[in-house]
Amino acid sequence: MTTHPTPEQQTSPEQQTQTAELRALAQSGAEALDWDARAEDVIAWAAQQFGTREMAVACSMQDAVLPAMVADQIPGVDVLFLETGYHFAETIAERNEVARTLDVNIVDVMPTLSVAEQDQKHGKDLFASDPAACCRMRKMEPLAEALTGYKLWFTGVRRDEAPTRINTPLVTFDELHGLIKVNPLATWSFDDLVSYSHEHSVPVNLLLENGYPSIGCQPCTQPVAPGEDPRSGRWAGSGKVECGIHTTEATS
Repeated sequence: MTTHPTPEQQTSPEQQTQTAELRALAQSGAEALDWDARAEDVIAWAAQQFGTREMAVACSMQDAVLPAMVADQIPGVDVLFLETGYHFAETIAERNEVARTLDVNIVDVMPTLSVAEQDQKHGKDLFASDPAACCRMRKMEPLAEALTGYKLWFTGVRRDEAPTRINTPLVTFDELHGLIKVNPLATWSFDDLVSYSHEHSVPVNLLLENGYPSIGCQPCTQPVAPGEDPRSGRWAGSGKVECGIHTTEATS
C-alpha cells in the first residue's frame, strides 16, 4: 500500500491555510445538511460558497444527471471526463451529447501515455495483468492533476452502488486531493437516476439500460444480471472493486 502525503505535507504555508479553511467549510456544510438532504439543496450549498471556475463536476458519462443538475444552478461549470482510451463507443457518444445539450464546459482529462505508449512501456493490456496500475495511470493521476486549482468537486457516487459506498457523505473534505468533495446523488437509487433522466430528458449512456448499471472502461466492464451488485461487472473476477479515486488512500 502506498500512502500519499496529506495536502499539508506537500504545500506552502498559504496553501496549508487554504486547506484548513476548506476542511472547516466541508465540516460546516456536512453539519448544515441532513444526511439525506435533497440533491438540489446540496448543490445550492456549494453554489453559495464558490464561483463557477472554482468548482468542477467529475462525470464518467454513464449518464448526465449530475452535470445537468449542477448546470441548472451553476451554468458553464467545468465537467471533467477521464479519457482513458478504453471507453465504449456509447460512452464517447454520451460525452458528445452532454457537450452538445448542456450548459457545461467539457474538459477531457488525458493520461500521460497513450494506450500504445503504455503497452510499449508496461506490456500489452496492463488492465488485465495489473488493473490497479492501469487505473492509477489512466484515471487517478490524471484526475489528481486536473483537480489542481479547484476548491470543490462534485461526484456522482451513490450509497446503493456497493458496500464500499454505503457511508458516502453528501459533503466531505477530500484528503487525497485536498479540496471539498460533494456527492449530491449519494442518497439516490439506480431507479431514481433512470426516472430523473426520463422525466427531464437528460442524456443517458445507451448501455445503462442494457445490463450495464455501472460503466467503466470497455475491457474491464461486463453486464450485470438483475439483482446483482450494480458494480459487480467492474473488474469482474479480479478482486478489485474500486479504481482508487473515491478512497482516502491510493493503493498499488
